[in-house]
Amino acid sequence: MISITLPDGNIKAFDQALSGLELAVSISEGLARNCVAMELDHRLVDLDTRIEHDATVRLVTTKDPEALEIMRHSAAHVMAQAILRLYKGAKLTIGPVVEEGFYYDIDMPPVSEEDFPKIEAEIQKIVKAKIPIRRREVTKAEALEAYRDEPYKLEMIQDLTEGTISVYEQGEFADLCRGPHVPHTGFVKAIKLLKVSGAYWRADPARAQLQRIYGTAYFDKKELEAYLHFLEEAKRRNHRKIGLALDLFSFHDEAPGMPFFHPRGMVVWNALLDYWRSEHRAAGYVETKTPIILNRALWERSGHWANYRENMYTTSIDETEYAIKPMNCPGGMLLYNRKPHSYRDLPLRASEIGLVHRHELSGVLSGLFRVRAFHQDDAHIFMTPDQIEQEILGVLRLVERIYGTFGLGFHLELSTRPKKSIGTDEQWELATGGLKSALNAYGQDYKLNEGDGAFYGPKIDVHIKDALNRTWQCGTIQLDMSLPERFNLHFVDRDNERKRPIMIHRVIYGSIERFLGILVEHFAGRFPLWMAPVQGILLPMNDDLAAYAEEVRMHFEAAGLRIEVDSRTESLNRKVREAQLNQVPLTLTIGPKEKESGTLAVRTLDGKVAYGIAQERFVDAVRDHVQRRALAFEGFGAEGVK
Repeated sequence: MISITLPDGNIKAFDQALSGLELAVSISEGLARNCVAMELDHRLVDLDTRIEHDATVRLVTTKDPEALEIMRHSAAHVMAQAILRLYKGAKLTIGPVVEEGFYYDIDMPPVSEEDFPKIEAEIQKIVKAKIPIRRREVTKAEALEAYRDEPYKLEMIQDLTEGTISVYEQGEFADLCRGPHVPHTGFVKAIKLLKVSGAYWRADPARAQLQRIYGTAYFDKKELEAYLHFLEEAKRRNHRKIGLALDLFSFHDEAPGMPFFHPRGMVVWNALLDYWRSEHRAAGYVETKTPIILNRALWERSGHWANYRENMYTTSIDETEYAIKPMNCPGGMLLYNRKPHSYRDLPLRASEIGLVHRHELSGVLSGLFRVRAFHQDDAHIFMTPDQIEQEILGVLRLVERIYGTFGLGFHLELSTRPKKSIGTDEQWELATGGLKSALNAYGQDYKLNEGDGAFYGPKIDVHIKDALNRTWQCGTIQLDMSLPERFNLHFVDRDNERKRPIMIHRVIYGSIERFLGILVEHFAGRFPLWMAPVQGILLPMNDDLAAYAEEVRMHFEAAGLRIEVDSRTESLNRKVREAQLNQVPLTLTIGPKEKESGTLAVRTLDGKVAYGIAQERFVDAVRDHVQRRALAFEGFGAEGVK
């Protein structure tokens, strides 16, 4: 007799061993049709695995979160099988599941997206055949014999320790794999190949270059269509494309991974920093600036030389080794230690817009999202233990105000003590308790990541959500018990005893370059008026009005507005269309009537036009909008709008 305990607590008894599929059929035929795998005693296994003893079982259906990853793993095998049918000399390497899909690295002649329809047609033949997928255990010797003509698989097998190796077979195709997989290829219903790129075997440039073919798969075709629509929208919003079109920034071979900001890009950059500074002044921060190059002794003291050296750029000056800073913290420690501190000085909130450099491999550089030179909106808060909760709460409220200004929602994750850490149990309990108390006082749900904190302290990560519902980890709040110790920081407490301060590292934008890239895609280049590099374009209706338009522009410039004049000899309609394509928020038309009355016709990006707007009224409306940093320009009401 075998007793199987189901997730709802029910126990089903069977006279003999049975598979997961047979268990599912015993419950319901509909359930069985939707099962892809099972969790047997808390371990994911194939649905045809035999249950031979009393066990706890959870049947995994297409609705469960694990199911999609299992199916996508099978989809990678289906794609590989199709490629082997079409390209007889192809040699397989690895084919993992990744976020939003899968890929397979294959040694084969170069392919392009033009070849995808042919490969997808073969994939559909395999899917429609509903070929059973079966697991087989073999010895290492058997695997070496079976793959004697497959150099990459052979190398992988030779790296394995002795013992059985699992092979998954579907028809004529077999591949080394841990599994689990879906029961048959028919589960891979909605599959699409996405792109192809080059990759080196085992990431070694000295070894073979492979074709990395990416794809994605869903259980439902509507979900696939929705994802493909998302990809098209993301492509339309690509910050590199928009940055080029709006003349914001560029990259050059002379400085890989180090962005160049153009005049219009600097307008957006400075708008971000002006806002950041105003919020931090209001929150009681002072701003500091530390050198970009510091000597080796400092980085040895901070621990970076031993643990982060390969990511740092170094130089030698007067026979002394120096490093360009990869982070701002050690310089902040020197600033704190420049003079004695009393408990009356704390909390001390010191911010810095610091330029840092980190060596990233060229293959991972990605526009503004992954660069080698970037600015961090750092802040270091030095405080007493009893100030932890209130200071963390203050940072969370600052985070909410700043992200809310850009229309960005966010969620929080708390990461606690990892296995390898420094500090006493008492210190970790104090630090973690302070973060939890602040999060509970803040009142927003948060995810707990046990054991995922930094070695020097627990942390709160802030994940923002953009207009496409993508999440980005930008802000972080970390308690540090290492640097105050390494740099021997102290303050004199009420009892006149020297004590060590508690320290918070925190960023909100994170990398300002990356945050700007996120905003470009979030707004699709349609920045709010207060951020827009050009807030308005003045269009004189004829050449005789060009000089007057320039006078109006100068008046607006004196009032603090960013307005340009387009006096080209192009048609008015074309200039209006170009202004809209360039995402200029306001298009201002001046004709003889407007000159005589001192008014404007104002067109917004939604196509609405307000006529007869007095110039001073226009200035007041724009300045009010900018001062409030509103997301949408409210216009001028119904009056005069057509």
